[in-house]
Parts: sequence; C-alpha cells; structure tokens
Amino acid sequence: MIPLCSPQQARTPTALALGSFDGLHAGHRRVIKAITTAPFGGHPTVVSFWPHPREVLHGEPRLRLDLPDEKLHLLEPLGIEQLVLVPFTKQLAQLSAADFVEQVLLATLQARHIAVGANFRFGRGREGDTNTLAHLASAAGVKVSVVPILEDEEGRMSSSRIRAALSAGELHRAANLLGRAYRFQGEVVRGRGLGRGLGWPTANLQVDGRKFLPGLGVYAAWAWVDGDGTRLPAVMNLGPQPTVDPGSPSAVEVHLLDFEMELEGRWIKVEPVQRLRGQQRFSGLKELSAQIGRDAVAAKEALRAQAG
Repeated sequence: MIPLCSPQQARTPTALALGSFDGLHAGHRRVIKAITTAPFGGHPTVVSFWPHPREVLHGEPRLRLDLPDEKLHLLEPLGIEQLVLVPFTKQLAQLSAADFVEQVLLATLQARHIAVGANFRFGRGREGDTNTLAHLASAAGVKVSVVPILEDEEGRMSSSRIRAALSAGELHRAANLLGRAYRFQGEVVRGRGLGRGLGWPTANLQVDGRKFLPGLGVYAAWAWVDGDGTRLPAVMNLGPQPTVDPGSPSAVEVHLLDFEMELEGRWIKVEPVQRLRGQQRFSGLKELSAQIGRDAVAAKEALRAQAG
C-alpha cells in the first residue's frame, strides 16, 4: 500500500496533483491522470490539506467521503506513489499564494509538475487561482496542468452531488458518480443486547466521526469481517432507536443474514446497496421484531437481485 506522509517525509522530487479529491470521482481522476501520464519527472503524488480549511477557519465540521487511510487503496491503482497531507493551520492560512508555492510546493515537495482543477484557489484569503499558480511555478521552471471541470448531463461533477445522493439513500446514483460502490467501516462495540433479545442480534459499529454516512434508514447491505474476502449479506439500521429508546443517539447496527459469529472487537466493512425504508416508531417490541423480519426478507431479495 502506498504511504501516507507529511510534506517533510515525502519522496522528492514530485509530480503532484493538488486538491481535496474527496470521493475521487471522475473529475478528480482526470486531474490525477495529468501527472501520471505526462513525462515531467518526479514521484506521482497527491497532496491534500488536513483538516479541511473550513474546519480550521470557520469551525465547520466537514465529513469526508473518503478518510485518508481509505484513500490510499483508491490512489494506488491510479499510479500514485504517495499521499501527502499538508497540516492546515491558521498559520498556514496566513501564507500568501507566493509563499505557499515557494515554501511548500517548491522547497519542501520539490515539485516538477503540478496539476489542479480549473476552480483551484489557494493562499491567504484564497487570493491565488490557476493563473497565479501557473505564473509562480513557471518562473521556477515547473510545469502546471490546469484540468477543466468535468460535467455530465446533470451539471458539474462534484463531491456535493455524491453527498446529496447518499443523504437521499440513492446508493446506485452515488455509485455511478463515484465510479465505485460506497463503503465505510467500523469496530464492533458492545451494545445493550436489545437486538439479540428480539431474535435479531446486531453488531454495533463505531464509525470514525469524520466519515460521511448515508441518510437515516434501513438498508440491504454487504458486509466483510476483519478484511476477509467473504462477502456476507446483511441488513443495516442507520439512525436512533425510535421504538426502544427515542432519545438514543444515531447508531450503525448491522445484522448478518443467516450467519452467526462473535463479532465484538472485530472490524466490519459495510457496502449499503439499497435503502429499504426510513426510520419508524412501532407500538412495541413485537411489532418491531416482525418488521425486522420483513426487512430481512426484503434485504435478501435486494442483494440477490444486485448480485445478478
């Protein structure tokens, strides 16, 4: 697997694609392709800021479609050799566009080729744009590739469109935009045993709080345990427990269909396939258990259809 490193740890010189690349959709992959196919030398590198600038400057939490360690597996097949995270701080935010290029891209990363999307902005107060970058880099003999924004029949390809599809539970649409299935993972932690008491034992997943999750509801899903290659059918509830504990926080609960094993302390990767229904409050545990049974049947049918 390719390394995740700081600018000081990066292998240099670099040919770098600079941007957030959250979701690594087709538009992002075009920017990355610019540095893996052009003969300007340097280790093919993706460079992103962490955390997101808006988190630092405005206190806005920014959930990610792909966390850095997840992104490593996605970047390697694209010909990238390393993912460099530039720590975004208020001090870095005060660097002028010229100082950022000189100190980070040229001096530290020793860039030989830089690729960005056409809407890229950088430097103090977002003062720099692609023209600024081209002027500053070319003065140092560095090639800059500005890649046009990719559009389809619905408009500009963007991470926001993917988030909107996931929020609406439109997994197929999200997968089409991503160019791959959407997945997340978490460690199984001890719950209150309510599902087991109903005859439907669930694994309670502790998911990284920085990960973007789909809209609340019940989903048919595939699951993998501890990185094992075996794909298991599952039904997943994402959200609070309106029947048994209306005040409970949102949770991720996964029930493996027709398969039992001890899961506490293990990791489960989940691929939600189809949203079966929204959150509902039932009159009691008997009605809830009956509905879970219907959800299990619907999940099996959805997964069977998806598997072809």
